[in-house]
Amino acid sequence: MSLSPVRRRVAVVGTGAVVGGGHLPALRAHADRTELVAAVDVDRERLDAFRAVAGEGVAAFTSVSAMLDAVRPDLVLIGTPPSLHREQTVAALKAGAWVLCEKPLCLSLAEYDEIAAAEEASGAYASVVLQHRYGSGAVHARALIASGELGAPLVAHCQTTWHRDAAYYAVPWRGRWATEGGGPTMGHGIHQYDLLLHLLGEWAEVRAMAARLVHDTESEDVSTALVRFSNGALATVVNSVLSPDEVSRVRVDCADATVELTHLYGHGNDDWSYTPAPHVPAGRAAAWRTPAHDVPSSHTAQLGALLDAYDAGTRPPGSGQQARGTLEFAAALYKAAFTGRPVRAGEIVPGDPFHAAMHGGHPDWAPGERA
Repeated sequence: MSLSPVRRRVAVVGTGAVVGGGHLPALRAHADRTELVAAVDVDRERLDAFRAVAGEGVAAFTSVSAMLDAVRPDLVLIGTPPSLHREQTVAALKAGAWVLCEKPLCLSLAEYDEIAAAEEASGAYASVVLQHRYGSGAVHARALIASGELGAPLVAHCQTTWHRDAAYYAVPWRGRWATEGGGPTMGHGIHQYDLLLHLLGEWAEVRAMAARLVHDTESEDVSTALVRFSNGALATVVNSVLSPDEVSRVRVDCADATVELTHLYGHGNDDWSYTPAPHVPAGRAAAWRTPAHDVPSSHTAQLGALLDAYDAGTRPPGSGQQARGTLEFAAALYKAAFTGRPVRAGEIVPGDPFHAAMHGGHPDWAPGERA
């Protein structure tokens, strides 16, 4: 007789669009493994509207600490503005709950150190939502690259060219270092370059530029970077909210093939393509086609991977060094852009101003420093 899956008791913190549109469908897709028991929001009207959709049996709270004390959930899903992520994640970890938090997990490497310490003390884990890693197309591409089947990675392009208008930045917490942690480098392009890091592995050096070209924000509205990976591959990265023709794109040119993903906010198998080099036999290239089973990149896919890790008692993907590595890349891009010099992996350590904040206290970029 097979045993039924263990159902994890889940609480959501924040009941806005990302929770209602991303996390709630994921919980419903994994209803045999999860039970939504509580929701937290400081806006009681929004909280009640969420419960009307999620189920009146979901306990309502306006305080994270009150919810953790009363409910003691197994897993906390966090979908609040970025400035709250570190505090709420640490509180959940201290209560013994695992965490799946929207990006960015926190606003600096110094804040990440606090999360890592809370993990160590509690034995629980915190993962960041970067769902593009979990689609079947990404899993397949990574396996092909890692195995050497496509030949050595040589050149890559990572493009997040989106468009956000003045109304978008009228939301008070957007475009400010203290509340968003940065501009499109932290809030938009992070999805694509996280996938690039997932495909190509460790990076060695970053050179970058950033600018405020349109929006009256503290942080940048565009950044570009040149990246050298440890395997020798060279890559370009563009993070923009100034681009009317919106696209998300990752392309990796290997010795034997080009693999390319083109989408906008989420990918399926059909969004991936493989172009063989002229010397590659057709039979070999045919084997690269993405699998028939199509798992779109989504909160549902990532939640499933986290639940698998919870059941196995192992660190979930998207946590630990994976989460820190993506945050370190963002910090390195900002440091390279603001100082005008290359940044090497591992150089941003405690005591470095870019460890404490993504703006690094730079006089042209730090809050309150502009003329």
